[in-house]
Amino acid sequence: MAIRVGILGYGNLGRGIEKNIHFQEDMELVSIFTRRNPEDIKTLTDVRVDSVDNILEYKDDIDVLILCGGSATDLPEQTPIYSKYFNVIDSFDTHARIEEHFNNVDASATAGEKVALISCGWDPGLFSLNRLYSECFLPVGNTYTFWGKGVSQGHSDAIRRIPGVKDAKQYTIPVEESVAKVRNGENPTLTTRDKHTRECFVVLEEGANPEEVEQAIKTMPNYFSDYDTTVHFISEEELQRDHSAMPHGGFVIRSGKTGLNDETNQIIEYSLNLESNPEFTANVLLAYARAVYKMSCQKVVGAKTVFDIAPSLLTNKSRQKLLKETL
Repeated sequence: MAIRVGILGYGNLGRGIEKNIHFQEDMELVSIFTRRNPEDIKTLTDVRVDSVDNILEYKDDIDVLILCGGSATDLPEQTPIYSKYFNVIDSFDTHARIEEHFNNVDASATAGEKVALISCGWDPGLFSLNRLYSECFLPVGNTYTFWGKGVSQGHSDAIRRIPGVKDAKQYTIPVEESVAKVRNGENPTLTTRDKHTRECFVVLEEGANPEEVEQAIKTMPNYFSDYDTTVHFISEEELQRDHSAMPHGGFVIRSGKTGLNDETNQIIEYSLNLESNPEFTANVLLAYARAVYKMSCQKVVGAKTVFDIAPSLLTNKSRQKLLKETL
């Protein structure tokens, strides 16, 4: 029987899941749930669209609900609510609040005897795993994570929540000088500001004060306050023409030492170069949705992270096939 998937939220990530679920031969998309008028939603396929107000009517029809809202305001509320009734997975990416979010979701999922996987995607998610792996394999050293150049969906969403902002895109850009030092094995001490800059392209609502909006962006905690941030105010036409794509990527580098006297330099690097951030993230979530379903069948409950998921749970291949073809 196919794993029955639901989508809550029909933005870039929700559409990415709808586009790519056909690659998962053991899954089917049951419904998309929206806070908007369902009749106003134009889907890419013939999947059902229903109001989020009716979502609990689907408790017995959905095996895994994928939450596609933003980390700024949606997921901190939605994941604890819906993890009591569904097995869920989210891509909460506010690193400073992950522990708080985990605890809130764990209480709800445990009470509802459901599995809830939080902070899944490529960072946090795949990059988290590579940070952990590389630190285990090179216990003496330093780990560096760089993102971009690319569009951050979470940061763009955070800007769009500011009063007076009609639309926005935010690019995260690595500081090349810092990247070069790391790759050269110099093991530099880098502050948050040393590693990245942020560039924002913002469309204002009519009558909005650009100085107030710029100040709100640059002082936003957990998103922009620790970075050198540049804000450009542009027209809606310019945003659509020049910034409609969703590229992203990045790399995790572990620069370490081995040997009796730390005399040997070793570097591990894992990188992604994505033409479509939401479509790639959607595929990560779908693979982990399979793991959530398998764990639920094993009567596992509570909040989990990618650290708790065995790699074999991500695939629909048999153990025999994995041993023969992949190991």
